[in-house]
Amino acid sequence: MTLLRVEGLSKRFGGVVAARDVSFDLGPGEMLAIIGPNGAGKSTTFNMVGGQLRPDSGRVVLEGAEITGRPPRAVCRLGVGRTFQVAQTFLSMSVAQNVQMALIARAGRTRDLFAQADALYRDGALALLDRVGMRSEADRPIGELAYGDVKRVELAVALAASPRLLLMDEPTAGMAPRERAGLMQLTASIARERSIGVLFTEHDMDAVFAHADRILVLVRGEIIAAGTPEEVRADEQVKRVYLGTTGHRAALRARKATHG
Repeated sequence: MTLLRVEGLSKRFGGVVAARDVSFDLGPGEMLAIIGPNGAGKSTTFNMVGGQLRPDSGRVVLEGAEITGRPPRAVCRLGVGRTFQVAQTFLSMSVAQNVQMALIARAGRTRDLFAQADALYRDGALALLDRVGMRSEADRPIGELAYGDVKRVELAVALAASPRLLLMDEPTAGMAPRERAGLMQLTASIARERSIGVLFTEHDMDAVFAHADRILVLVRGEIIAAGTPEEVRADEQVKRVYLGTTGHRAALRARKATHG
């Protein structure tokens, strides 16, 4: 079953082709990673799917409904959640209040934000925080949390929209290695449990090869390889133009040493 279908997305900025004929699909509960060197077109592709950029050509179809070029708010209402490279939270609010704000917005009750926001959807917020392992911190100001915990709260905020598709822009950026593994394991578990398709970009190859079901490799705006982690790791072109760099070879050696 196909949840998301992307067909022939292309985007040009002046004389620079940022994405050319990018096509892929994503199923419910599947983790799909987009990787590639800097300037490969990962962010451009990601933002065309999420509505931040309008493609010059191509289509984005979510469960049979075309969402190409729709603004981010409209895309969100259709069942697309998102987390960001730098966590987007209200630092002056408590952990629970951050999730409550998302639930209030999802219900279209923004007029109640200031009148009775503290009381609205608290049980729902606590349930989501429990799922991401943060219920015990519900009443702490989010500004007091370690960054890895903030990223878990951001995941709960994204889940408040009941997404069918979750877009994660470098979800482990700024996190310690153990925190990275924990967040990606949690995300994969929730994706399977709730049949949420997850599309993510990531520079940490350990996170990608350990948790992605499939991987797309972009170089200069074009897909040069697509497949399972094992297929991508064995691809000679990928090794030559991307994974062959010193840093990525070290990451792959570390993963092989850990997982055999």
